[in-house]
Amino acid sequence: MAALEMTNKLYAYVVLAVGLLTLFFGLSLQGDLKFPFLAFSSVCVMLSMAIYKYGYIIIPLLTQFTHVIEVHDAGYEILPGQEAIVRKIGDVYYASMFLMVRIYESASEKGPEENQVYTQYFERAISSVKYVTKFCTMVYIKDLSKYRERIETRRAEAQLRLSRERDKPDPDILRMDRYEREVAMYDGQLARIAGGVKPMGVVSYVMTTATGVTKEAAIAASRTQANELRATISNALNTEVVLLTGEDMKRCFEWEYAIPPSSTELEQSLE
Repeated sequence: MAALEMTNKLYAYVVLAVGLLTLFFGLSLQGDLKFPFLAFSSVCVMLSMAIYKYGYIIIPLLTQFTHVIEVHDAGYEILPGQEAIVRKIGDVYYASMFLMVRIYESASEKGPEENQVYTQYFERAISSVKYVTKFCTMVYIKDLSKYRERIETRRAEAQLRLSRERDKPDPDILRMDRYEREVAMYDGQLARIAGGVKPMGVVSYVMTTATGVTKEAAIAASRTQANELRATISNALNTEVVLLTGEDMKRCFEWEYAIPPSSTELEQSLE
């Protein structure tokens, strides 16, 4: 699994190092010859910043454009799109995809009747799925040092999204409801912190696997299942479900073997 240790941040650092070396080399030259090297170093610096912040989008696009395939010792492959883990067993290919489920409400914030209805919605959503689905949830106690400031920032961002949606001529009711519950979630977290309650963090993701006689067929079948799961879970629970690619997808795959041993390490992996 060593190949999975090449993270987006490491890609960014490598590109930045190339840019700085090119810059130093260009500054050592005389005349107009230095300008191409200075321009190239500027591109590298800007690209490293983009990869650092948006690597989960850029790296899959680059690997797909260059047709890079990652092959690991355990027999797993990550194809250029970096949206699925593929393994061949016998003459059949297995492709697995991961979905992140963003939960904006806590059971402790609801009454018994609300929790019962929420459970019924969840059971109804699961009963409509015709294939095996793996739901994973990791729970941890958050570090309070910068947690409050981060929650206040996220609440402000959620409130801004809600205000923009309300100002639209034809606002999406479901999206507004989701944003309202997100703001309410952050309000509840801030209230619990003020009351001395230790904040709990939850990371939830879903894994689905499909088969095919070729890699492409297996990935296509897995993508169909993932899209169906995303629509089913999102509509039933009115929550946000995102198909993971690139480093985010690889991280969930690593969690199938070992989870972060501390809350600090888990939060750092999610940054």
